Amino acid sequence: MPRPVSAALEDYLEAIAELDGRGQPARSRDIAARVGVHKSTVTAALRSLSAKGLAEYSPYSAVALTDAGRRVAEQVRLRHCQLRRFLVDTLGMGAKAADAAACRLEHAIDRDCLDRLVRLGEFLESSAEWRAWSAQPVRSAPDAAPGRAPEVRR
Repeated sequence: MPRPVSAALEDYLEAIAELDGRGQPARSRDIAARVGVHKSTVTAALRSLSAKGLAEYSPYSAVALTDAGRRVAEQVRLRHCQLRRFLVDTLGMGAKAADAAACRLEHAIDRDCLDRLVRLGEFLESSAEWRAWSAQPVRSAPDAAPGRAPEVRR
């Protein structure tokens, strides 16, 4: 099923929910700082979210998520947390790199694929063989010649 909003709008919903969760009013300048965009860009996004029934927005006021907006923001946050956990706990990525990767992946992955990654992570984490193998240093894969797969070694 297609998602109701774009990846960019999902980022705005996440930012608003995070600010609200901290007990802070979600103001345009704070949202802009959180998302990393100019304040005028936030205004256009907030209008779009409001038109979609996901946020209550009026100029010069704090933004509030509607119930539907909170549900979408929570789904995005959950996908992010599950992906980050898989990347850190299963693949051994550093927290900062995993956070950045999860932020990109959370918008593209569908529920079935994410469920399968979570199940794979749970299975691998219960495997002594996987734990021993994953404890070895990771070497970067070399670039492959066109038409050939790179050889990956641990």
